Amino acid sequence: MILKIVIVVVILIAVILVFAATKPATLHVQRSMVVNAPPEKVFALVNDLRRWQQWEPQEDSTTTRTFSGAPSGVGAASEWNSRGRAGKGKMSVIESQPSSRVVVKVDFLKPFESHNMNEFMVAPADGATKVTWSWQGQNLYFMKVMGIFVNMDRMIGKHFEDGLAKMKRVAEQ
Repeated sequence: MILKIVIVVVILIAVILVFAATKPATLHVQRSMVVNAPPEKVFALVNDLRRWQQWEPQEDSTTTRTFSGAPSGVGAASEWNSRGRAGKGKMSVIESQPSSRVVVKVDFLKPFESHNMNEFMVAPADGATKVTWSWQGQNLYFMKVMGIFVNMDRMIGKHFEDGLAKMKRVAEQ
């Protein structure tokens, strides 16, 4: 009887691992919000990495950040290190179009290596500003397995929704 249970469990695990291998190599998540502030004000919150601390959801109080490169826009960079969930990595602004678009390359080193792109689109919207935060990243194998049980769009999207809500509060002050 125990042997049959072990065989069933091994087969189930094998099926999950094979199914995970069929998942796409990249993930894409996107969220938008309308902010009652001019595009220039919203853009400044994204284009200057030092200002991210005002709106980005901080999930790890052990995180320390350093900044280098340009004060804002292309060439601005930030490195972080934490003893907790945030791990270690670097982000760099690689594209910046005044008051409309910012692209940030994010390289995680710990707890696992991963390379992602964040794009922020800022556009006028009926006297307000629509900001769209999109992310495209590697769907690492362990994330493919996790994605069988957890909705990755919902999980990452929640982080974006929280960040955009904080950005809205900061920009509307």
